[in-house]
Parts: sequence; structure tokens; C-alpha cells
Amino acid sequence: MLTKKRSRYRKRRAAYILTGISVLAVAAVFGIGIWKNQTEDTHSKQVKTAVSENQQEDGIVYKGKSYIYNEHLSNFLFMGIDTRGDVENPDADNIGQADAIFLVSMDRVTEQIHVISIPRDTITEIETFTVSGKSLGKMKNHLNLQFAQGDGKRESCELMEDAVSNLFGGIHIQNYCAVNMDAIPVMTEIAGNVEVTVPDNSLSEVNPEFTEGAKVVLTKDNVEQFVRYRDTDQEQSALVRQNRQRSFLQAYMEKAQEEYQKDSSFVTRLYEGIRSYMVTNMGNDIFVDFLTASQKKQPVTHTIPGEGVQGEYYDEFHVDQDGLQDLIYSVFYKEDK
Repeated sequence: MLTKKRSRYRKRRAAYILTGISVLAVAAVFGIGIWKNQTEDTHSKQVKTAVSENQQEDGIVYKGKSYIYNEHLSNFLFMGIDTRGDVENPDADNIGQADAIFLVSMDRVTEQIHVISIPRDTITEIETFTVSGKSLGKMKNHLNLQFAQGDGKRESCELMEDAVSNLFGGIHIQNYCAVNMDAIPVMTEIAGNVEVTVPDNSLSEVNPEFTEGAKVVLTKDNVEQFVRYRDTDQEQSALVRQNRQRSFLQAYMEKAQEEYQKDSSFVTRLYEGIRSYMVTNMGNDIFVDFLTASQKKQPVTHTIPGEGVQGEYYDEFHVDQDGLQDLIYSVFYKEDK
């Protein structure tokens, strides 16, 4: 099976796997102003979910309550890809995987932002292809492998967009943004380095500087180790390292806000700095305007409910479907009162 062979090769080859926390930082730092550039009519598509039983003309009945889709939402998919180099010339033999996956939803009226972390090892339906590009249909496999089934650029992003949309019951995702590993040190350097408080000892054996409670300045030289390293010999190490990801996210957001307040060209410099390592269908004008809206509300963060289990060959994340449906209705719908 092409997908499993690709997965095994990647597993053997990498002790460092992209966490892509840089993508979440992009989502949180840039996402503040996206809603201003979206038109209402492009986001009014009603969605259906896997639990849309008793659907009525004026809404969907779920757990005894009637819901309608929130048409004020703009939904964006952010991905961190475990490759390097210029994204315009991807290695055909190493397209890469989406090792960091975040779905960001913003209400253009209330300005509330929701950031949903999707574990890379989530088992869900993905579309697979032959070497010649013929579709083999959909099969259950690791979500992060879906990116590798495309061209490493637009096609890969659109395949991921479809897979994530299906995972969330068919919600409409307006845009995508994928960055590779080379973006992480660039982002850090442009922000003027980022100080973090180390949340745990998951990295202390590799680097004693990163012991729990220590305050460390992350630079272009050490940031990748902090946000990417995991011990692949340990089960569910991808889930464990999320504590470091969250610490970096919070620190990066604060530093980016400071830099933007001092110099409004910060967003432009950041966009230009990572453009060579980024695939996106968001226009440059959207990125330039990302920080023009004031952040009135703290973003709400979520992780898809479920549990990490040891699969036949590799770690797997099994989604709690009931919990996921609760999350879908709480984020993307509103009560039809």
C-alpha cells in the first residue's frame, strides 16, 4: 500500500518531526484581521454533520435543541509540513506530511476566534492515489498522510482541506495556509526572539537548558529543537510535546503583538519572510491586514476529543465521535431560538 510504505519511510528517517507550532502562531497572530476581508455571501453555506438526524427546514435538532449554522464564520486550515526548501520546487519523492494541523474559525461579527488542534495521527478517511495519479478512493489512515498524496502545493492543500472538512461533518473551509520547517527560525528571528517558560521536562534529557520552569530565550538557532523534537521511541510523543507548542504559541503571540504595536510593518515583514516556505490561497492583502483589527477577545483553544492508542505499526489517535459532534455544534453552530 502506497500510503503505508510512505509512512514507514518517514518514521524510520525522522527523529525530528514537525510540530508546526509556527502554523498555529501564524493562525493566532495573523487571524485577528481575516474576517474584515471576507464577504458575507461566500460564507453562508449551510453545512451538514454526521449527527444531523431530525434535520428540519429551519435548523438541525441535536440533543433536543435546534441549531443553525453560524453564517458569520470564516474557517481556515493551517498546516505545518515536514519538509524544507522553496515550496515552488518540492521534491517529488518527498512531498512531506502535514504534521501540524489546525482549524481556525472566526466570527466576523463578535470577533471570537476558535483554534482547534487536530492531532497528526488522527485516523480518518483520506483519499489515496496510484503513482500515476489515479484515485483509489477513500480509506481510513493517518490524517497527516493526506498531504503526501498530492503535489506538495495546491493539490496537497486541497486534499487536506477536503479531509478535514469531512472529519468535521462537511463544514466549509474558505482558505488554507501551509508552511514548512524553514519558516520556524525565520518567524522567530523576525519577531526578535521569543522568551518562553519551559512547561515540562520532555526535552530536558536532550537539552538540560529546557528543564521545567526555566525561562529560555528562543532564537533561530534553538527554536526548532524546542517546538519540533520528540522521542519517537516513546508512545504518543506527538501528544506529549504539545505542552511546549502551547508555550511557544502564547509567547509568540505576545511578542508579535508588541512588535506590531511598535512597527506596523511587522506583518508585512513576516509575510515576506516566510513566503518562500508557504503555500496559501490567501491574498497578500489579507496577510497585511491581519493585525489591523484589535484583539477584543482571547482566542478559545480546543483539541479534538479522543485518545492516543498504539496501532499495529504506529501511534494512532482515535476520535471520540460524540465529543467531536459536541465540539462542532459549540463552535460552528448557534441555537435557533
